[in-house]
Amino acid sequence: MMDAGRHPRIELLVNSEVEDVTGFVGNYRATVRRRAQYVDASECTSCGDCGDVCPVVVPDEYQQGLSSRRAIYLPFPQAVPSSYYLDADSCLGFNPIACGKCLEVCDKKCIDFDVQDELLDFEVGTVVVATGMEPYDPRPYDEYGYARFDDVVTAMEFERLICAGGPSAGELVRPSDGEVPRRVGFIQCVGSRSTTRGVPYCSNICCMNTIKQTLQIAEHYPESQQSVFYIDIRTFGKGFEDLYRRSREEGVNYVRGLPGSVEQDPETGELVVQVENTLAGRREEHRLDMLVLATALVPRKLNGDANGRRHIDEVLSLSHTSDGFVMEAHPKLKPVDAPTRGVYFAGCVEAPKDVKDSVTQAGAAASRAGNVLAAGQVRIEAITAELVADLCAQCKICAEVCPFNAIVQADKKANVYPDFIEAACAGCGTCAAECPFDAITMRHFEDAQIEAQIDAVLATDPMEKIVAFACNWCSYAGGDNAGTSRLQYPPAIRLIRTMCSGRVDQRFIWHAFEQGAPMVLVSGCHFSDCHYIDAVTWTQRRVEKVWTKMEKLGIRPERLQLEWISAAEGQKFARVMRELDEMLRTVTAEEVADTMRILEPKKLSQPKVVAAGPKAVTAAVPA
Repeated sequence: MMDAGRHPRIELLVNSEVEDVTGFVGNYRATVRRRAQYVDASECTSCGDCGDVCPVVVPDEYQQGLSSRRAIYLPFPQAVPSSYYLDADSCLGFNPIACGKCLEVCDKKCIDFDVQDELLDFEVGTVVVATGMEPYDPRPYDEYGYARFDDVVTAMEFERLICAGGPSAGELVRPSDGEVPRRVGFIQCVGSRSTTRGVPYCSNICCMNTIKQTLQIAEHYPESQQSVFYIDIRTFGKGFEDLYRRSREEGVNYVRGLPGSVEQDPETGELVVQVENTLAGRREEHRLDMLVLATALVPRKLNGDANGRRHIDEVLSLSHTSDGFVMEAHPKLKPVDAPTRGVYFAGCVEAPKDVKDSVTQAGAAASRAGNVLAAGQVRIEAITAELVADLCAQCKICAEVCPFNAIVQADKKANVYPDFIEAACAGCGTCAAECPFDAITMRHFEDAQIEAQIDAVLATDPMEKIVAFACNWCSYAGGDNAGTSRLQYPPAIRLIRTMCSGRVDQRFIWHAFEQGAPMVLVSGCHFSDCHYIDAVTWTQRRVEKVWTKMEKLGIRPERLQLEWISAAEGQKFARVMRELDEMLRTVTAEEVADTMRILEPKKLSQPKVVAAGPKAVTAAVPA
């Protein structure tokens, strides 16, 4: 951080947050709010006189609340810039000034109570998101006594206790009485790998963090006794197994089993831990002086702050996986790229990881961003949207549904048509599918091309075919997964690939039924895995409208199926295909013929004249 603060080409903005980002790759405009610090960092010498006279004492966040600080303070010893910061929420010097002692003793006169927040605008080419994560709050695990007993601490609090710059200057002490604990216990997976409380995933770093802490205690306090209660010890990294072996050789007792209860002996103050040792097949009681909870790592809160400011996830239109972390464009080929071009990830914003992996990913993100900036031009795939101005009615629907904000809204009063920013367009096709006037075409995925594929599928033996629209990234890849895994499923399915299920227009579904398709499948990514942010939500709404229309027309809605299949779910793909094949056998030729009669173009659609630019055109819309 010190090197970054001194670098002539790096502008370091502390106590700041990104409020808005507009534009597209190579042409982003960022609005940053720099919060008032009330201390001129360029003049402050960190003498500490202001902190000495400040009468306000509050818990120190940096020390995890284990010590206190003043209302004006140095955030942490290695802070850059090395200047004091005034906490306006705690200070007595505002509305009205009731103190002002810090201002009186400051020789440099660098304190100003009248400073206001400042909005800064930057023109940038790329954006790197490295907002990190936060530890899980273990209070829902009431049986561990975190909120009831002073000597039950989290791994982060324990880290501050044994740190040389911590509240006890590196001396390991119990919070309750300041004595050195001789018997220390560690409980793993607090909030991790749980489907009822916490999060279902492994938090990656907890096992090795605990092993490191046991070694630190063993080195400084050889007479200490340590116990680790665990489900599984995961030591997958380079040299990690050696550290685990060293920990056991130092005498650390590893007990396979999570405690059922933690109570405090009222006479001795000891923590009494009841646990079932699953390896030994017995119930054990452990008496400890201190208990450390290895808590999960969870994504930062996605909502804005109390003032209604938008979170960075919303500002940049980031996708998320089911665990709440941001989703990369491709897990193997683009592991640090966001679905939005020119946005990259680094660190725990993408998934829980240790320092080494965070540094590696940061280097990759910087490299990817540097490649874009050095090239001067961005090469994109030719699958973007095009506007047919003669058919456009300037209804603004396309701009509303675009997940990448790649469409500048039309203005009917000013006779302005939508403007498509090709560098921002990812080619999902949602705008083309939602446009009620067919005024948008998708390069290489045009309506005529997709309808021609439908016609080719149903040209022969249509009663033996299932027309399936498959998302390129997930369900189509899921079919590949099933194939490479040699999973067997009926040959009735005929896949029509689209970049996203959001490209599947209602007209494609009706056209398939008109041509005699006994069944139609629309398949795409899970809601949490959509590579086009929220395009699948429009798919769901569109299919639901078709189901409603089918019921009104007397067509069985079961003949249209909607399934979410990820690229890793080859088993599910094969299972769904088998289930659809069974349903296919229930559809009769008479039922298909009756559907084709109902869906004759003159009965399904009726002409409607709409205003479209300089002249009126006729468009077919559902009756």
